[in-house]
Amino acid sequence: MDIKAYLQRINYTGPLDPSAETLGRLQLAHLRTVPFENLSIHSGELIVLDDQALFEKIVERRRGGFCYELNGLFAALLRKLGFEVAMLSAQVANAAGVFGPDFDHMTLLVTLAERRLVDVGFGDSILEPLLLDEQNDQIQGKRAYRINREGERLVLLQRSSDDEWKPQYRFNLEPFHYPDFAEMCRYHQTSPESHFTKERICSRATNEGRITLSGLRFLTTSGEGKKQERILTKPDEYATILRDHFDIVMTGEGCFDPGEGYGSSLG
Repeated sequence: MDIKAYLQRINYTGPLDPSAETLGRLQLAHLRTVPFENLSIHSGELIVLDDQALFEKIVERRRGGFCYELNGLFAALLRKLGFEVAMLSAQVANAAGVFGPDFDHMTLLVTLAERRLVDVGFGDSILEPLLLDEQNDQIQGKRAYRINREGERLVLLQRSSDDEWKPQYRFNLEPFHYPDFAEMCRYHQTSPESHFTKERICSRATNEGRITLSGLRFLTTSGEGKKQERILTKPDEYATILRDHFDIVMTGEGCFDPGEGYGSSLG
């Protein structure tokens, strides 16, 4: 782990002591620089859950990843900085509030004087760590979060601008390691039932809100929730947006055809 290179990757120049302040600043810096993306899945690039492989991809090649990659490597950085970190298995809720299988998502528990839920791999979700044992609402910008107990599990809920509380995922506090997530990681890379194989996604937080490249749509969301949408009409637009807005250039064997899915009208 080259700590200096990792910190440069996320444009971080703040404190490095294992404190709550450092943890929060690191998470926010990570979310604003390293995209949540599944481009490897659509370019035939095998995802390997290993610190060295993930460092090479995310730091050296300046790519992003999905939960197992982003939270896995972030956990390794935090440990090197002196934090106590555990990888947790989470079940993701669908639009109907039904939870998926174990190991559907990796999230992190960081133990300081107070325990915190940390996540840099769940797309448009928490920007700062959440106090795990806090019973009141935890406000982050226009959103609020709760962590409720449900039997032996904890449920992360988010309240958006419409004042409706929706579950994001549920988890318990048993620590796991990369091999425990391997089966679900393979599933999400290969199964036609996985939402990750159905459409390309690349998204990251910004100072103003969020930018997302979803299929052929480029979405810009402000902190107030205002959205702008642009439909891509030329094949080279996809690669240009990846480069200019996400600092990603897909080259070599891992490169996919950015024109895929545009339709015959483009010639």
